[in-house]
Amino acid sequence: MNKPLRRIAIFCGILVLALLLRANWLQYMKADELATDDKNRRVLINQYSAPRGDIIVGARSITGSKEVEGAELKFVRTYKNGPMYAPVTGYASQSMGMTFLEGTYDSVLSGQDDRLAFERFTDVVTGKERRGGDVITTIDPKAQEAGYKGLTDLGARGSVVALDPKTGKVLALVSTPSYDPATFAGNSLKESDRFKALGADKAKPLANRALRETFPPGSTFKILTAAAALEHGVVTDIDAASDASSPYLLPQSTNRIGSQAGDAVCNKASMKTAMQYSCNNVFLDAAVKVGSDKMRETAEKFGFNEDVYASEFGDLRATKSLYPEDLDKPGTALTGMGQGSLTSTPMQMAMVTAALVNDGKVMQPYIVDQLRSPDLNALETHEPQVMSEAVSEATAEKVREMMEHTAKEGSAKKALIDGITVGGKTGTAQRGANVRDQVPYGWFVSYGVKPDGESVAVAVFIDPTDMDISREDISGGSLAGPIARDVMEAVLKK
Repeated sequence: MNKPLRRIAIFCGILVLALLLRANWLQYMKADELATDDKNRRVLINQYSAPRGDIIVGARSITGSKEVEGAELKFVRTYKNGPMYAPVTGYASQSMGMTFLEGTYDSVLSGQDDRLAFERFTDVVTGKERRGGDVITTIDPKAQEAGYKGLTDLGARGSVVALDPKTGKVLALVSTPSYDPATFAGNSLKESDRFKALGADKAKPLANRALRETFPPGSTFKILTAAAALEHGVVTDIDAASDASSPYLLPQSTNRIGSQAGDAVCNKASMKTAMQYSCNNVFLDAAVKVGSDKMRETAEKFGFNEDVYASEFGDLRATKSLYPEDLDKPGTALTGMGQGSLTSTPMQMAMVTAALVNDGKVMQPYIVDQLRSPDLNALETHEPQVMSEAVSEATAEKVREMMEHTAKEGSAKKALIDGITVGGKTGTAQRGANVRDQVPYGWFVSYGVKPDGESVAVAVFIDPTDMDISREDISGGSLAGPIARDVMEAVLKK
């Protein structure tokens, strides 16, 4: 071979080697990255080439798949009672992606999870279409319906969360106004006009208020303030008179804070009476005496300042609820009544309530009970987990005594149920220093316990922005209390 040909042969050999190296690098080193790239149409085509598995509530499917003839993306997702369950299911849309359970468990629902490899192999051998696995939720359909109906009947922006205090199961997860995921599931990769309209809506129907938005918890936080005061020895007798004057002079300030029940009732009231009438002065004073560090320590034991609430499955994440650091005395006092720079999700306040029912133990919230293969075999089953022991059993018992007294004799009467032990606490929360002219947020937390020990804890949040309503109608639990009662009845009186 002459010299020029030899050079050409070597050069061509180098090119072939480079091509082989590049192909192997793409196939083995970049395979996962390319396979999951949002711009890879093959991923979407594969995801929607077969029916997805189902999301199950109360032994019934609330999702489905419908075949679309002549479309590149063969199947489109369908939903039953879509708006009611949207905060749980999220959406699976060819153009807009996936959220919540649809996104978290896409590999199981689409049948591509590694644990389904044997089923995929047998389906290929037998000529069957690929099948997806199922996601079995903890949601109680009656409780979900009661919470959703209660909020939609009011026409309110809001949220309802119900938990099983002993296990952490999420029994209801409601957010209104909501949306129907089916309206933009589609079988097209073009951005949905319906989705864009939902995103532009000032009422924020795409928002998950139960998990992803925080608000000042108002007087519902007084149950945590009471727990902190008892746990740290600031209060030893819930029936003993306090030395907190009403109106209360905020430390390092000339501002005095009164209570809706009036000074005659609240002046130097006991903590039990203060809970009954929601006297601000007693809880402001208690927070100052506990101190910011111990108040924050107790709040964190209940779950504040955590980034997410996620079970071992990692199902639904929640925005962090905040008890701030480095508060001065006025700031600490305001947190005692659930105001100031304190913020919480409805899920967090449900957790606080549930822990008090569970003798001070905070259970890890979870919404997926089991992952199931197409052949109905369990791939994974959740086991309840204790997150922390927030307060002692004795402290939890005393707070429950006050909450039950508040339900019987105070502002939480709207939640009472015959034959059920009920504890509750109302709450109104100012929107901030610059928006005092607006109607405040409405809150209600409660629990119900049957004689056999079965229990449920509920948090209801109402944002009355779109409602023609007075400040008086928001306070006292007149709106949120009945919703909490209906949810508790749905769980405990089946």
